[in-house]
Amino acid sequence: MSKVIVLATVATKSEEVDFFVARLAECGMQAQILDISLNTGGVILGGKEKCHAMDQVAQMALAQVDAARMEDAQGVVAIGGGTGGEIALQVLRALPIHFPKIMVTTLPFDPRFVVADNSIIIVPTLADISGLNATLREVLANAALMTSGLCGRGKKDELTRLNRSVGITGLGATDGAVKPLLKKFSQQGREATVFHANGFGGAAFARFAQQDAFDAIIDLTPHELTRIYLAGVHADMPTRFSAGGSLPRIVLPGGMNFIGLGEKSLVQSHYLYRPHYEHSGLFTHVKLMAEEMALVSTQLAVHLNALAGPCSVIVPMGGFSHQDCAGGPIEDEDLRAVCLETLRRHLRDNITITPIDAHIFAPEITEAIMSKLADISS
Repeated sequence: MSKVIVLATVATKSEEVDFFVARLAECGMQAQILDISLNTGGVILGGKEKCHAMDQVAQMALAQVDAARMEDAQGVVAIGGGTGGEIALQVLRALPIHFPKIMVTTLPFDPRFVVADNSIIIVPTLADISGLNATLREVLANAALMTSGLCGRGKKDELTRLNRSVGITGLGATDGAVKPLLKKFSQQGREATVFHANGFGGAAFARFAQQDAFDAIIDLTPHELTRIYLAGVHADMPTRFSAGGSLPRIVLPGGMNFIGLGEKSLVQSHYLYRPHYEHSGLFTHVKLMAEEMALVSTQLAVHLNALAGPCSVIVPMGGFSHQDCAGGPIEDEDLRAVCLETLRRHLRDNITITPIDAHIFAPEITEAIMSKLADISS
């Protein structure tokens, strides 16, 4: 039987855990239960005391999960509400990226902040995990089936055993530049891995880079600078521009010309006085002002200056994104010039800057990226 670890606050959810373990057994899965209850003896802990106790339980649980993973465990499933869910997520986030992880939770939150750099499957229970009922039984039974399918195929390879690839950052707004690159690398027999630079994908990009998954980096879309330094939602990603710092790196200002905000009805009114457009029903892109472009371009230079490896910057003066084009709603030649001049002023001398009078989607940009990468990789 395949073995799976079950993390849960058994002190408050024993009935639900027992039901889930029984469903796992029906799927041919053996469960090892790890109790992550605080076990305070009925004492209500204060805020700092509780957070400290949660951290201690998480660290102990992680050590046990790691030991089981190195032996014969095929995956881990956590069942938790507020406190238990937070403890479990600490454990899941610390595990290897590709190790199977499922979180069955009541938490009604945007999960991107806690799963951005890992592959954690979130299963919402909708109803609280507080006594069995028809809804919760259905959710737990489905979670058992998911666990069986995910973990029943034998141990997964670690990320470091996978073939290295070229790490590329992209967005829908820069996809017209990403696709030609993928085709070029495919023709060369090389693999590329694209990360969504939307304020969350960069966290995964950084973690992959830290784990030696790349042999080169094309940061085509450092759009996350606008989220980190201006006004955008983003995950914590302190190593977004430093991870993989010794690798050959080509950088373009893709997506640096706009701030990615939410659905238009929720965008603060002062942004709507600027040129903007609805990227979709959920996202609105607002054009940067000149002083904002100078700020993010300066920060980009600071990050690149700190890299140890070879780096080259290409600036497509015909447009930085799909709507920064002739007749586009956020077209702005002057804004591109601010970016170029700021980078020229702040980048160290041995980082080459190549302005090209073409849009970021143009074939000559693709050719320049491939040529520059070959030059600095030799």
